[in-house]
Amino acid sequence: MEKVLEKEGWITIENGTIATPLGFFADGKHCGLKRKKKDIGVIFSEVPAAAAAVYTMNQMQAAPIFVTKDSLAVDQTLQAIVVNSGVANACTGKQGLDDGFAMRAITAKHLGIAESSVAIASTGVIGDYLPMEKVTAGIESLQVNVGGSSDFHEAILTTDTVQKELTLQSEIGGKTITISGVAKGSGMIHPNMATMLSFITTDAAVSAELLQKLLKQKVDQTFNQITVDGDTSTNDMVVVMANGCAGNASFSEGTPEFAVFTKMFYAVCQHLAKSIARDGEGATKLIEAQVKGATSKVDARMIAKQIVSSSLVKTAMFGEDANWGRIICAIGYSGGRFSPDNITIKIGEIAILEKSETAAYDPEILAAYLQKETILIEVNLHSGIEEGTAWGCDLSYDYVKINACYRT
Repeated sequence: MEKVLEKEGWITIENGTIATPLGFFADGKHCGLKRKKKDIGVIFSEVPAAAAAVYTMNQMQAAPIFVTKDSLAVDQTLQAIVVNSGVANACTGKQGLDDGFAMRAITAKHLGIAESSVAIASTGVIGDYLPMEKVTAGIESLQVNVGGSSDFHEAILTTDTVQKELTLQSEIGGKTITISGVAKGSGMIHPNMATMLSFITTDAAVSAELLQKLLKQKVDQTFNQITVDGDTSTNDMVVVMANGCAGNASFSEGTPEFAVFTKMFYAVCQHLAKSIARDGEGATKLIEAQVKGATSKVDARMIAKQIVSSSLVKTAMFGEDANWGRIICAIGYSGGRFSPDNITIKIGEIAILEKSETAAYDPEILAAYLQKETILIEVNLHSGIEEGTAWGCDLSYDYVKINACYRT
């Protein structure tokens, strides 16, 4: 495997997959939920893994969320996650829930593990029932003792144009620890969370309780700070499995070892979150909003996310128009606390607003910057010391085309 050394001291495994951490396997197949592309996949751990999950805040939660919650309620461990794309199994009533539990049972029987050791996830069209004969055949075709781990990632995609993945590795406490993550998501993205699924595996030993606390914290800082279109889906889920196959002593909170692990975990989550934002349906640019000088982290994150959520900001970035009035307007209705008379806004390194008044800048230099694929909007509120970041994308003509024809 090709490895690239990072400044933080860990290594990026360039061709890593969700099955790169020790003890994990994965596969993906085509079972007929989509016309040609792979549409069902599985992640499998050869030993029970401590597990944690976070879910969509949409009150219309899809059947797979109830099934996964049921599995994790037993002992907070998992050995497998089975995922289908093409059909969301959302808003499908009792039949949808029965089908979800059937997916779990079929997977458990196929892999020879307990039903409560299986989580499930689905993504695709809302309101359609799963064709269970195809799903059953698909699950039974999955293999977890040979290659195919990259096929899993293909199997979870819908309107995504690229695969989103990252594998990091570092020596922690004398043991080689690997963390790998994959994600899907392109539209209906406004996490808390969105048609966004993400799965993270690690061979580190971490208690389920500590893993849940870490996941919630880092999701709040990353996945919950991205937006594409302001719509929060019925199926969002992030699941992490830690199987301990690296042989380390289980991490304890507050130790140097856990601090390194936490940084790696955050780096994986941030990379996946930014990849989702950049791959927004029809997107041409990634927009990053950094808010500094806030009175609280909550305010900073709230304001940053409101900026990247604004349809007017998003369309301005698509049109390469430095209309800072749209940015200051988004700040104003964000709900965050600040002094309206002392705000600085920069696009890239170019100040366009100082102390809430127009700054002198070269329009040609700014126009050239706005042609880039990644746009940084920096806001300083001059009200405190806290910071927050959010990521989004521009809003293009193609977004309307894609979503106007989603079912057809």
